[in-house]
Amino acid sequence: MATTQPGVTETSPKKRNKTFLIILILLLVAGGWFGISKYIHSLHHEETDDAQVEANINPVIPKISGYVTEVRVKDNQRVKKGDTLLVLDDRDLQLRLKQAEAALGTAESNLSSARASTNASRANIATSEAAAGAVDAQIAAAEVNVRRTTQDFERYNNLIKDHSITQQQFEQAQAAKETAEKQLQVLQQQRAQAGRQTGAVSSQSHATSTQVGVVSATIKQRQVDVEDARLNLSYAVVTAPADGVVSKVNVQAGQFLQAGQATFSVVEDNEIWVVANFKETQYGQLREGQKVTIEIDALPGHAFEGRLNSFSPATGSRFALLPPDNASGNFVKVVQRLPVKIEFVNKGDSVLKQLRAGMNAVVDVHLD
Repeated sequence: MATTQPGVTETSPKKRNKTFLIILILLLVAGGWFGISKYIHSLHHEETDDAQVEANINPVIPKISGYVTEVRVKDNQRVKKGDTLLVLDDRDLQLRLKQAEAALGTAESNLSSARASTNASRANIATSEAAAGAVDAQIAAAEVNVRRTTQDFERYNNLIKDHSITQQQFEQAQAAKETAEKQLQVLQQQRAQAGRQTGAVSSQSHATSTQVGVVSATIKQRQVDVEDARLNLSYAVVTAPADGVVSKVNVQAGQFLQAGQATFSVVEDNEIWVVANFKETQYGQLREGQKVTIEIDALPGHAFEGRLNSFSPATGSRFALLPPDNASGNFVKVVQRLPVKIEFVNKGDSVLKQLRAGMNAVVDVHLD
């Protein structure tokens, strides 16, 4: 016969079964409510936790090669656009600028000499043309004199035949005719010489004019060399490309940098956004302009309001270094993800300043 010890209460099997049944019912109700709420939520929302905060990252790249003489920034320092970040040794660049300026000065001096020669040649041409004009006038007078003396000679020649004039008068008319003809010949020779001289002076003037054009072209080239030297000299000072925060500075004074070598970066903090990688099976209901709720893992409990801005033109795998080729080997279907850009709506939210590029996020797109 069973006995019950004093102070010990025995729980009946009926009471235990009722407690278990209540707990089971509560669990079923909670599970059903959770499942139904999730299902209803999925009808009006698309979510993904494959999302990160993005920002513009500007690399600091020198445009010329040279040794670093000064580093004016430190890790995580905030800078403004145009602030000096690095200073390179510019002594050789200054020498090149002085050489270019000296070459430009020489070319300008040559241009002045060429212009002076051109002016002198033009003056000589004017003098030669004036002399030729004077000779032409003398030739015209000599031709008139030849015609007159010729007519006198012919008249005296007729008169001498019938002894109307003396032999002396006839000889004087003949001598005057011969003198006029010789004088015309001399003037014609002088005119030919003046023409040759004018042609030579004209050729010299043309040569000097050509020289002026060549020197002018040389001056333009020297001016370009000076501008190029000044531009390269300005590149010795590397400035910030935009407002932002400097990343880790891996440059030391005395280090030699190649042109185009990436040194460090400036991360812009004036504009940030989120890139969410949705599965291709979620893409069908997404549209530009839809409202988005953004939660950042680093800031739990704070929800940001966003807007779906745009879609990537291809899936992420297409931009990989080695994109998959499904036409080779065995094919295994893998759900692809499409990058979607989401921008923040409230730009004035002070909490946005706490976000950093690369932070993980959870996005919830409102389909309605």
